Amino acid sequence: MFSFFRAVGVWLVVGFISQLLIACESTTVEPARYGSLEGVVLESRNNTPVVNAVVTTNPATSSFLTDAQGKFTLPALTTGKYTLSIRKAEYSPQDIAVTISEAAPTAVTVVLERANSANRPPNAPTLPSPADEATNVAPITLTLRWRVTDPDGQSDSLRSDVILYESTSTTRRQLLSNSRDTSVTVSNLKFNTIYFWQVTVRDQAGATVRGPVWSFQTATLPEHRYLYVREENGNTDIYAADVAGAGYRLTTSPFIETAPQLSPTRDRIAYTSNATGQFQLYTMDRDGTNARRITTLAVEGYSNPGIGYRWSPDGAQLVYAHYDQLYRINRDGTGLTLLATAPAGRHFRECDWTAQGNRLLVQTIGSNVFDSEIYLLNADGSNPTLLVGNLPGRVDSPSFSLDGRQLLYSHDVAGLNDVNGRQLDAHLFLQNLDGTGVVDLSGGTTSTLVGKPAGTNDVAPRFSPDGSKVIFVNRANDNLSPPEIWTIDLSRQNRVRLFANAFLPDWK
Repeated sequence: MFSFFRAVGVWLVVGFISQLLIACESTTVEPARYGSLEGVVLESRNNTPVVNAVVTTNPATSSFLTDAQGKFTLPALTTGKYTLSIRKAEYSPQDIAVTISEAAPTAVTVVLERANSANRPPNAPTLPSPADEATNVAPITLTLRWRVTDPDGQSDSLRSDVILYESTSTTRRQLLSNSRDTSVTVSNLKFNTIYFWQVTVRDQAGATVRGPVWSFQTATLPEHRYLYVREENGNTDIYAADVAGAGYRLTTSPFIETAPQLSPTRDRIAYTSNATGQFQLYTMDRDGTNARRITTLAVEGYSNPGIGYRWSPDGAQLVYAHYDQLYRINRDGTGLTLLATAPAGRHFRECDWTAQGNRLLVQTIGSNVFDSEIYLLNADGSNPTLLVGNLPGRVDSPSFSLDGRQLLYSHDVAGLNDVNGRQLDAHLFLQNLDGTGVVDLSGGTTSTLVGKPAGTNDVAPRFSPDGSKVIFVNRANDNLSPPEIWTIDLSRQNRVRLFANAFLPDWK
């Protein structure tokens, strides 16, 4: 019993002494660490120094003023995080977070903006071009212009947003966004359409002003008699032109749009495009809008890159070649009907359709483009009759005269059978359907009949709307110079060039 209490007492004494020893130990104190801050304060509009700006910190230290170069230095700052506050009258205050380290001085650049109370918003844009409510404005491509000014004399730093929308649509086209430009070119405008546009101007302080809503109306659709194809910068598109030669571009996609034909009812233009990877048949309005694909079976075959089709005389249907098959289709894409199948080893290529007797002209070719024949068929594909057999050299582009009694086509009289399709001396020929009365429209036999230039080919002929002329393409036989579109009278006189760098014409 005594031993137990004695032991307990010993442990209590030991514990008490231990606590005294712990209490007597000294507390370790870390030494203070210091860094510094160097900075510069600049004006937001022109990056000039801001003099005498007040710089303070939180946690609080001393306050400082920027010098003539906008610079300031805060020495001997305890390391850690601070909030730096910069203030000066007429400027919006700026607070930024910084971390001070013991290494090299921390460097900061502070940009101050003029306070809104000191900044005046820009003036509303003026001097629109075309003028507000202008009419008969040239369509398709147009440059819009306006003037901007700033009461603070900072017009060179103003930026503009521009929107454009049609009167019949709520869809807005953003033409410019935050741009220093005071003009913008807009394309793909429609004929006879009212457009509205508005410019919003913004200064460097962010003050904005919306200008008035201006409007203009484009010109009415002109009577364009010609359609053709042109290749520029590797892009092939469709163009239209009037009798004076003034024209415009109808298609602008990165794909090939080709072989345009105006319907007999003059309301839609048919053409082909390889936008799907194959040449399909499309139609569009005469101003190039409202394009609509109408085929799923391609307009393709031997040497037929989308050129083998034709409108029906009433404009309700089209006939087209799909490899060795000849189809008829309604203009809305319905009613696809197989009319004929080409002989074994041959494909259909170019074709035409006349109301006189409701008949078709079709060209068939073998795997070589110079292996060509021209047939006459009924409109339902029946009763094929050979009109032009396989002559030496290429035979292409059969078409009817207006009365349906004659056949127009091109033939390389040099007789070159080139597997790549090259021709040396292609002429235009007109003959009766029975093979009689052959006339060489390209040959010059007297002083009044000039004929085509040597070393060139006349190809792709079609009759004029009144039947007195032929429109066609002339190009150098090396195929290096751009093709040209010409016309010639049936009397073989008055050979006239219409368009340079153009091919596959249509004339309605």
